[in-house]
Amino acid sequence: MLVKGWVLDHIKYASKVYPKKKKYASKGVEKTFDLLSVQLKYLLLSKPAKGVEKTFDLLSLLDKILPIYKEVIAELKEAGATWIQFDEATLVKDLEAYQLEAFTKAYAELESACSGLNVLVATYFADVPAEAYKTLTSLPGVTGYTFDLIRGEKSLGLIKSSFPSGKYLFAGIVDGRNIWANDLAGSLAVLESLEAVAGKDKLVVSTSCSLLHTVVDLVNGTKLDDEIKSWLAFAAQKVVEVNALAKALAGQKDEAYFAANAAAQASRKSSPRVTNEAVQKAAAALRGSDHRPATNVSARLDAQQKKLNLPILPTTTIGSFPQTIELRRVRREYKAKKISEEEYVKAIKEEIFKVVQLQEELDIDVLVHGEPERNDMVEYFGEQLSGFAFTANGWVQSYGSRCVKPPIIYGDVSRPKAMTVFWSSMAQEMTKRPMKGMLTGPVTILNWSFVRNDQPRFETCYQIALAIKDEVEDLEKAGITVIQIDEAALREGLPLRKAEHAFYLDWAVHSFRITNVGVADTTQIHTHMCYSNFNDIIHSIINMDADVITIENSRSDEKLLSVFREGVKYGAGIGPGV
Repeated sequence: MLVKGWVLDHIKYASKVYPKKKKYASKGVEKTFDLLSVQLKYLLLSKPAKGVEKTFDLLSLLDKILPIYKEVIAELKEAGATWIQFDEATLVKDLEAYQLEAFTKAYAELESACSGLNVLVATYFADVPAEAYKTLTSLPGVTGYTFDLIRGEKSLGLIKSSFPSGKYLFAGIVDGRNIWANDLAGSLAVLESLEAVAGKDKLVVSTSCSLLHTVVDLVNGTKLDDEIKSWLAFAAQKVVEVNALAKALAGQKDEAYFAANAAAQASRKSSPRVTNEAVQKAAAALRGSDHRPATNVSARLDAQQKKLNLPILPTTTIGSFPQTIELRRVRREYKAKKISEEEYVKAIKEEIFKVVQLQEELDIDVLVHGEPERNDMVEYFGEQLSGFAFTANGWVQSYGSRCVKPPIIYGDVSRPKAMTVFWSSMAQEMTKRPMKGMLTGPVTILNWSFVRNDQPRFETCYQIALAIKDEVEDLEKAGITVIQIDEAALREGLPLRKAEHAFYLDWAVHSFRITNVGVADTTQIHTHMCYSNFNDIIHSIINMDADVITIENSRSDEKLLSVFREGVKYGAGIGPGV
């Protein structure tokens, strides 16, 4: 049986992948780091696989995997490593006392194996709670600790009040998850205050987390203009920032570099491209209303059925159809101006017609146009909204081998003109059946973008919601009677700490309701959710007040579908995603 990759009856070290000492020596490296994804993180983030009892205690596997870590550590020693970093990101979550005790037990067991090595334990993505901080800073055999000071600003108070003497403090002061240039002057002030806590020889400047979450190098950002470029720092530039801050702490401040950084920070604050007073005013006007439809969902579904006349079990698809090499060639050539707009529209229209014809042959009730004109579900909309910028080569890993180019939200967001109405209207003219308008929701656009850090995320999300609201209303005016607003990433943005869940869910759900509050009862609003387990936020999903929700049920052993019939009152329509 498997539990997130662990074989319960026989766990062993499968492969030796670390270089030998001579490889370190050949590079002239004195301090060498190796990174281990640690046993506690694996176990605490795992879940029992199919066939394993839900009550199975994952931490009971700890004794089986600790010997494997000892093998790995011994091999690293032999290879010449002098530092080992253990990632223990779960320490920022709400852990029970017995879970914290498992950390103490694990590191006590590994202490002798780590003898002669410097051991660094890294946390990131949020504040470390007070009890977890006590556990972390008391772990046996540990030399230093990394704290995320970007998303864990409250950890500063704990560090300043009770940092253990003689330990290294790796201060994660350069943001590893976003692409904005560091405020070097502000960061230097923080670092100088930490010198008095950890000691000058024990303070290390660091990124807040791994740099795999950001784009590689700004040099490749050929689509960005010079002003926006000056506001940004990709992975390569973040390493330069770390180095500059470390040198400044050591008395070797690069005055010219710091001055250029200060000028770029000031430019960003004062640029007219960033602030749109009309958008700010419209977003501020949202306060004071929860933007709920005046009619309850049951009455709306009755009105929609009278207009749409759908069968008892209507069928539809999520939206996008497979994109062929030929389709991508057409889009690429149009973008490069190798074919005319007329040729492009003709090619896309032919593809939409094929998709419509296929669905009619299959007797699908509510059709989609297949989205042949779109690249990525976020990028497509971002390219048509103001306040967004894009890179030519800004790829980052999404999951597995899938990579995306996240938009950069640098300013207030608005919709200059309709984004999807032309294609949806064209598709509707090809059939007498309802054609779904297909939109990406504001929360998903936000969570799958590099978001501006000069205002709260919810304010940016409300601005996006207003832009999508304009598009929804234009689709309705064009005769589109079913509109799907995808919120695939709603749960993805859920904070790691439970105390912060309610605030996030309140503004995220509110943002969705803003997008469609103005439509007639006869216009059916769908949403689609995938890639997530939303059992614990089901009441917030119901609170979105969509007419129909479609879920990804086919690969969840019907666990997601069961949520809607167990212990909740759900009166809207549901697409089980079979």
